[in-house]
Amino acid sequence: MSKGSDGIAALAAQRERVIVKTSVTGIITNLLLVGFKAAVGLISNSIAVILDAVNNLSDALSSVVTIIGAKLAAKAPDKKHPLGYGRIEYLSSMIVAALVLYAGITSLVESVKKLIHPEEADYSPVSLIIIAVAVVVKLLLGLYVKRQGKRVNSGALVASGSDALFDAVLSASVLACAVIFILFHISLEAYVGVVIAGFIIKAGIEMMVETLDEILGKRVDAEEAAEIKRLICEESGVLGAYDLIMYNYGPDKNYATVHLELPDTMIVDEVDRLTRRIQTKVYRETGVILTGVGVYSHNTSNSEAAQLRSAVQKAVLSHEWALQLHGFYADTEAKTMRFDVVLSFDIDRHEALDTLNNEVQALCPDYSLMIVPDIDV
Repeated sequence: MSKGSDGIAALAAQRERVIVKTSVTGIITNLLLVGFKAAVGLISNSIAVILDAVNNLSDALSSVVTIIGAKLAAKAPDKKHPLGYGRIEYLSSMIVAALVLYAGITSLVESVKKLIHPEEADYSPVSLIIIAVAVVVKLLLGLYVKRQGKRVNSGALVASGSDALFDAVLSASVLACAVIFILFHISLEAYVGVVIAGFIIKAGIEMMVETLDEILGKRVDAEEAAEIKRLICEESGVLGAYDLIMYNYGPDKNYATVHLELPDTMIVDEVDRLTRRIQTKVYRETGVILTGVGVYSHNTSNSEAAQLRSAVQKAVLSHEWALQLHGFYADTEAKTMRFDVVLSFDIDRHEALDTLNNEVQALCPDYSLMIVPDIDV
């Protein structure tokens, strides 16, 4: 195994250790809070405190799922899954989101029951102290877990940290509710329970949607794409970088393909050395592995081809739905022309191709055309 591979493996192992250690801390803390809050809720007959305890229990279960997900995702690639098991972490994030959503719906049902059949709460000074301590503990836990999640790029940890911070706010609202009841004898228990349940449901839905986006494959981050293209275009001989498509196989496991526009005078040996240099550079600077590098040939010494490119580009880009033209090459002897066009999602692709074929053919009647439609990624 190479030194580079050893380094990547070491980083992956360290990442797994951080996720597991952070999750275990979360489990222990949440279970302690569940015990204290459940006792306070039952003794004081407070639905809001009991629901807060249920919410902490769902957090503990979420941390268990996160650990299992991290362990499975760290499995080495094999014949069946040559790119590894990294995407399992997205499945664990989905399970965490489902647990949060379930806790929210259950809390909402119980709160509505209390609205229909209200029961008066009875808080003691000890209960208030325990709730106040819980607010501080959840705040510190949330900051710690979220920071660790960002450090190792773990979506499940970041989500758990955000959830813990939000729990601190909810626990603070429960504490405020208790203080109001003691001072003014106004019971807001069930109403606060409904509000808590609503926020829990909202958080669960947002977590689920975000994870689904990762699983389905979302648009490449514009800044990251621009950085990769900039690194590529810095290389001598590269006239443009197009069709960058990224594939994610789990946190910190990003692969990509790209097309380079190169002078038609370059020989295969030069192209090979250039692409290998670019692959190394992009991985070193961004961590993205370029698994495929395609090539577009660019007319360099044919004035007629240059004039054709200018005329065709002007005609094609006159349409709002034609976002970019690249990979243009005209063989003035064989009378062939080929280029790619990035099409907006606002136009039917078949309709757009028919329009472009007709217009370019009318502009260059002697040429055989090959127009390739590209997706706006």
